Amino acid sequence: MVSRRTFLRVNGAAAAAGLWGLGQPSVARAEGVPSRLLPSFGRPLRLDVADVGDLPGGDQILLTTLQGVVNRHRPELYFTFSGGEADARWLTGIDVPKTHHADPMDLLAAYRKRVRGAIVPDPDVPSSINVATTLAGLEDAVVADEARAKAHGLPVVEDLRGRFGDSPDPVDVYRWQFNHLYPRCTRRLLAGLPPTMSVDVPGVVWHEVARETQQIRDSSNRKVRSLDLSPALGKDDVYLRFQDSFTADGWGPSVASMTVTADGRTLASFKAGSTEETPYLFDAGGSSIGAEANRFADGGGSFTYRFTPPAGTRQLTVEVDLWNQFLVTASDTEPNRVEPFPYFRDYVVATRAMVCWLPPSGRTGDLLAEIFAGVAPTTPYAGWFANDVSGEWDGVDLAARHGVEVLPADFYMNATVHSGVPARIRNRPRTVPKARLRPKVYLTLTFGEGDNVQYCQRRMRELWDDETRGSVPVNWTVSPLLADIGPALLAHYQHTATENDLLIGGPSGAGYTYVGAWPAAELDRYTELSGRYLRRTGMDLVYAYNNRDQDGWIPIPDAVGRSYREHTPVRGIIQSWELGGLVSAPGGVPLVGNFMPPGGNAASYRVALLEHVQHWDGTVPLFVAGAVNAWQWTPSDIAELVGTLPDPFEVVRGDTFFDLMRSSGTAPAPGGKRLPARG
Repeated sequence: MVSRRTFLRVNGAAAAAGLWGLGQPSVARAEGVPSRLLPSFGRPLRLDVADVGDLPGGDQILLTTLQGVVNRHRPELYFTFSGGEADARWLTGIDVPKTHHADPMDLLAAYRKRVRGAIVPDPDVPSSINVATTLAGLEDAVVADEARAKAHGLPVVEDLRGRFGDSPDPVDVYRWQFNHLYPRCTRRLLAGLPPTMSVDVPGVVWHEVARETQQIRDSSNRKVRSLDLSPALGKDDVYLRFQDSFTADGWGPSVASMTVTADGRTLASFKAGSTEETPYLFDAGGSSIGAEANRFADGGGSFTYRFTPPAGTRQLTVEVDLWNQFLVTASDTEPNRVEPFPYFRDYVVATRAMVCWLPPSGRTGDLLAEIFAGVAPTTPYAGWFANDVSGEWDGVDLAARHGVEVLPADFYMNATVHSGVPARIRNRPRTVPKARLRPKVYLTLTFGEGDNVQYCQRRMRELWDDETRGSVPVNWTVSPLLADIGPALLAHYQHTATENDLLIGGPSGAGYTYVGAWPAAELDRYTELSGRYLRRTGMDLVYAYNNRDQDGWIPIPDAVGRSYREHTPVRGIIQSWELGGLVSAPGGVPLVGNFMPPGGNAASYRVALLEHVQHWDGTVPLFVAGAVNAWQWTPSDIAELVGTLPDPFEVVRGDTFFDLMRSSGTAPAPGGKRLPARG
């Protein structure tokens, strides 16, 4: 995943077994290992299709939990969402009869007899939405509030209102779930989904308060600024929003502290991330807490505060410790509404998995660690983590230390359908283009984010359909686990790839993980699993992450390299390194660190590349693995970059890159030796 600074059992195993292997009650096993890691629910024979994008979140979660119960037996329901052009494209490729329904709620009536009733969450306890989802899977029910249950004639199977007290800590809610529901859940899958989401309200007028007009990424503009919010006075509340003024390069606003005064009297005063901040933080969904106790948001992210000045206030002022690339705006209109988060819940319900949303630090992290410790090594955690980037680093590391790999999937849609669509997946590596080794700067460019199956479903499909794709060599990271959860998606990319497109395993193989953080006794379990899926999908390169310390990323050690060498068909490893310059061969596997400059366009990338190689003397080959920001760049941007590179550069596919690197003897073997050249 792209970091900030680069852009920055149902009642036991017998019932659960029927969820893996095309809905059949038996699963082929070798030495007790399932033939597939992730479940499938059979091949769809027909589909009822509806667009739910315009429905409120309460209706969406009702329908996606219905989808989970219905599709568990065989996929029959398929939903498209707002901005879901890719959802419609994949649907076109599913060769079964389809019936499109103008009113999605008609499908609830049509499939009403498939569910026992409704699980009612507590509207005052957001975490109860996830508990209700877990119960829906266990009880063959849907998640619906009381009004919806009554309107659709759904008897209440379980009512969670009042179950957890007036103001429960999320830890207590999920502890109750862990104690009372988890014994009934599958042990083959864990899930992490946010219980709610923020939905923009259209027509809100924002007043610009402050903007940084320079691309500043080094905190050099940090100071306490006085901002006048008086133009936003008029209604009961004032909303203060912080965004990135240069969304392409990922160094958005950072806020450390804030004091708000109304007509000279203190209304609020807090530090970012503190308990004092909580009452005023209206929408934190696009932000994280940084190492300097600052709240930040990069790219398209933002965070918003809400203040309620006394009636008749004439002067509202904010003193804020603020830096980097900020755009600050204010409004007197509530800009967002909070709704249930509906995505991926069909898969969670169908598998009867337990779903939670626990930030991986503090008391919540302790409970999450306890959950991870209770499953077998290589059990996938599907979904995501709270607190964005820092949640990613801490969460993936915590999971790895317990032998659990992560499947980013919180926005993956119709997983119960896509996992069962048959497809012919190529299981042989592609023929490596021949290239003559010369004293050149060999550059291989790689789109990241492929471990993220929702990226593979949506953003990658948009990039893939760019008419410029194929004009220059590019590596595309994808998750080998698509072989289970989206075989037709993977097959589409394989069969439509040009000679210049190479699919490689996303970090760090069969699931996103920091390989160096795995317990030594369990590491081989992960590389064996990765080897099985790499061979199954015809990939022999891996883009890998390792764990971090206070100084940044740690080089992949020899023990991890040896495990890859012994259990996976890896030609080479590109390690996330951000600044390039890492060249090694842990355990005898050629490895290079990726290079990603902080700039956001082809021109700045070119400048950074030239600076990166300025000390090269031109007498021997030089190898550079360039990372490409998949959320900001397109194949057209890459073609523009390649077209501007001077003659010493030669852009090659990753397999050619590592073959040339090995032939040159550039990659040192363990003990300081050089890798032998190929004959």
